[in-house]
Amino acid sequence: MSLKNIVFGDRVLLVIIILLSLFSFFPVFSSSSYLSYVIDGSSPLYYLIKHFIVLLFGFALMFSIKLIPYNLYKGMSIILMPIGVLLLAYTLSKGTIIAGSAASRWIDIPIVGISFQTSSLAAVIIITYVARYLSKVDLKKIKFKQTILPLWFPVFLYILLILPSNLSSAFLIFSSIILILFISGFPFRHMVKIFLILMLLLSSFYLLAKTFPDQFPNRIDTWISRVENFNSTQNLDASYQIERAKMAINNGGLIGVGAGKSIMKNHLPQSNSDFIFAIIVEEFGIIGGSVIILLYVLMFFRILIITHKADDKFGKILVSGLGILILIQAFTNISVATQIIPVTGQNLPLISSGGSSAWMTCISLGMILSVSSSIKKKKIG
Repeated sequence: MSLKNIVFGDRVLLVIIILLSLFSFFPVFSSSSYLSYVIDGSSPLYYLIKHFIVLLFGFALMFSIKLIPYNLYKGMSIILMPIGVLLLAYTLSKGTIIAGSAASRWIDIPIVGISFQTSSLAAVIIITYVARYLSKVDLKKIKFKQTILPLWFPVFLYILLILPSNLSSAFLIFSSIILILFISGFPFRHMVKIFLILMLLLSSFYLLAKTFPDQFPNRIDTWISRVENFNSTQNLDASYQIERAKMAINNGGLIGVGAGKSIMKNHLPQSNSDFIFAIIVEEFGIIGGSVIILLYVLMFFRILIITHKADDKFGKILVSGLGILILIQAFTNISVATQIIPVTGQNLPLISSGGSSAWMTCISLGMILSVSSSIKKKKIG
C-alpha cells in the first residue's frame, strides 16, 4: 500500500489534525508535573512517552479506519449497537477507581492494563446509527410514532445508560444528535415533543436523586452539585479548580510565561486533561490560546466543506454528526477553563492527555477522512 493511498483525503483537515497533535506535547509534558510530583512520584517523561504512544496508536486507528469504505459503517453501526449497550450497562454496574476516587464511567482492560471510557465509543456508535437511520427515511413525510422504536428508543437507551455517571457526555451526545437532526431537516414539531419528553425524564430523575440519594451512584451527587453551585463558592472542589484555571489564564497575559514555565500546573488538578487549555494560555498567552481556537474553527470549516461535497445523504450526515461531536467537546473544554459553563470533565480533542477519548476522536476523524477520500477519488476518476 502506497503512502499516497494512506494520506488520500482532505489534506487540509489532516494538516490541522497533525498540528494540534504535535502542539499537544508541550502542554502535556509541562502539566504532567502535578501528576508526577504530587500524585504518583513518577517522571513527567513517563506521561510524555505515554501520550506519544496513545497518539501513535490513535493515528494508526485513524488511517486504518480511513481505508474502510464509509458505506460499510452503516452495517457496522447495527452490529455494534447491542455491544455498546452491554458495555455501558457493565460500566454503570461496575466502573473502576481512578486516582483514588469513584469513576463509574470507566472499565479496566486487564490484558493491557488500561482503563476505557465506554461513553466515548458509545458516542461514535450512536451517531453513526442515527446517520444511517436519517439517510434511509423521508423526513418530510415521516410521522412521530414511526420514529419511536427505530430512532428514539436506542438514542434514549444510550443516553440513560450514560447519564447517571457522566452527565456531560450524555448532554454532549444528545446535543450532537439534535443538531444533526436539525441539519438533516427532521420535523421541528417532532423535536418539540422530544424536548418535552426529555425535560419530563430529567425532572423525574433529578427529583428521585434528591429524594433517594442513597439509591443513586456517587457521580450523580457530583454533577448535581456542580450545576446547582455554578458561579458560587459552595462547591469547594469545582471553585478551587476554576479559580486556579482563571489565575493561570491571568498569568499568561498576551504572550504567556513561556513553554514549561507554568506556575499553576502544580496547583491545578487535571491540568493535563480537563484544564489543559488554562495551562496553554498561561504558557503561550492569549495569542497561543487564540491559535488553538482558530485551528478548531478551521477544522469546523473543513468539515463543512466535506459535508457539502459528499455525494450521498449518509456521508453528509455522518461527517456533520461526528464533526459536531468533536467540536462541541473542544469548545466545552475551553468554556469550562474560562468559567462559561460548569466543570464537566471533557478533554480537549487531540491535545489533552488521555487514552480512549483520544482514540475515539481519531476513529471519528478517520471516518470523516474516509468520506473525503471517496470525494477525491471520484473527482480524479
